[in-house]
Amino acid sequence: MSHQLPIVGQPQPERADAARNRQKIIQVAARMIETSGADQLSLDEVAREACVGVGTVYRRFGDRAGLVYALIDERERRFQEAFLSGPPPLGPGADPAERVAAFLPALIDRVVDQQDLLLLLEIGSPKAKFRGPYRLYHTHLAGLLAQTRPPADPHFLADALLAPLNAHLISYQRKERGLSVDAIKKGAETLAQALTQPRT
Repeated sequence: MSHQLPIVGQPQPERADAARNRQKIIQVAARMIETSGADQLSLDEVAREACVGVGTVYRRFGDRAGLVYALIDERERRFQEAFLSGPPPLGPGADPAERVAAFLPALIDRVVDQQDLLLLLEIGSPKAKFRGPYRLYHTHLAGLLAQTRPPADPHFLADALLAPLNAHLISYQRKERGLSVDAIKKGAETLAQALTQPRT
């Protein structure tokens, strides 16, 4: 029996009042980030502005990272749908090496799209950036790499490909090293080719 992979941040069934509170909290948090920046996001302030109890925010989202995941949910949902079931080469139907080469630039676009929020996730707990989307990205890449580079460890190679595509490094490359997004994508494509092309 097939089952659908969970989308990060997808809400569970909830009462109408709980759903309204959730939406209000998300809207307030998004407005606060737009006004003051992601690094200033405080769950206590969000609760005060949303006119709900602090306990409501913590119960619904757990911590700041949980709230940020809810904020990135819709764009992340579209990205996941694209590589899980969209058209090739990002989606199914292309050669595994082509899919890896398509996935990395698409992920860079995804990181740049909401860079401030993703930076906020990465400065949370040491494991924060390996939660949520990372696990799905890793599983996806490992499955493709297992087909292109046996008998190499596909899980290690998936981590190696994802390591340079975090929000902090991409931000540093753009701001401090002056790299364009296209240049970063080119570097990622070169790395993908090195790991997926047959040895001669």
